[in-house]
Amino acid sequence: MRRGRGRRLGLLIASLAAVAITGCPGDDEATPNVDGGTVTDAEAGAPEWKTVLEGLDGSLLSIWGASPSDVWTVGGSLGNGFSSLVLRFDGTTWKRLSPGRDETYWWVHGTSASDVWLVGEKGRITHWDGSAFREDASGTTATLFGAFAFAPDDVWAVGGTPDQGGGPNDVVLHFDGAGWKPEPLPSPTNAALFKVWGPTRDDVYVVGENGVIWHRTGGAWKREGEGVAKGRLTTVAGCSATQLFAVGGRDLLTGDGKGGWTRSDQLLVNDVNGVACAGGKAVIVGGGSLKLRLESGAWVDDFGSKPFEDLHGAWVDQTGAFWGVGGKFAAAARPGATRNGTVARYGPGDVPGTLVQ
Repeated sequence: MRRGRGRRLGLLIASLAAVAITGCPGDDEATPNVDGGTVTDAEAGAPEWKTVLEGLDGSLLSIWGASPSDVWTVGGSLGNGFSSLVLRFDGTTWKRLSPGRDETYWWVHGTSASDVWLVGEKGRITHWDGSAFREDASGTTATLFGAFAFAPDDVWAVGGTPDQGGGPNDVVLHFDGAGWKPEPLPSPTNAALFKVWGPTRDDVYVVGENGVIWHRTGGAWKREGEGVAKGRLTTVAGCSATQLFAVGGRDLLTGDGKGGWTRSDQLLVNDVNGVACAGGKAVIVGGGSLKLRLESGAWVDDFGSKPFEDLHGAWVDQTGAFWGVGGKFAAAARPGATRNGTVARYGPGDVPGTLVQ
């Protein structure tokens, strides 16, 4: 297995060939900094992956931000006995917040600094309104693995019970501003659903076990890409309505927004967990230091660069910097054992790693 930082893979994704991808800035170009200012590449140094935080008691599973100076990352100990893990970065300091209880949060998403949703184990749904947390009734005991907010009164959450046909599955919930309600699928597959994403409120994708892809348009759900993926799909994301990605295991699928999905396994040297995309730039993270960046229409392989911990969730911030979070989330539960929660970033300059407990 070849390793090396910044090795450019020869394979181009055919469906992305017509998309104009933003390249890396030149050596003397001004680049947005995390505090809203600008620095030149010569001042900041070449972009690279750097570990921002590590050694946390729980794993971190998801990261999202209203801005590069207002970043949330969530997770937990996955049965090891520590409290729910919620961190918020204000551009200078990371602070550990205390929503209470010990369920692991699997995902975080929002529309602004005062509208942030956290979902996780035992159907837990928590909302941050800018000053306090609120617990919402979900009506399910299944783990909610993904959430996506289009507006404060238009939020989706999905989940299920992986590898257990007898538990709640095909869980799709919608929040309309008043409460959460189940959204029935036309032909349930008894699969756990892992992530939800969409370019607009009437164009929503959900992925899950057995390679399932659901697409909602015109208020109706339909299956897409049947038989394309070989295993479970854990994350779906896109840069636009016609530039879509779904990943999981050794599957990397690209979608055209018209129902067409294609698969490539030539890029993946380890299992993939997360994908994020914005402004034509994409990042994929996975097990054993797997990190890929879509730059100028080709995938750049950063396998072997720090951090070496397994990564689960990814995010592209408003400056184009890539973020990844993870830890020892794949290890079996063992009371008292820590999971080395980790935050990593690829971009110019440094992000402070000061944590206030």
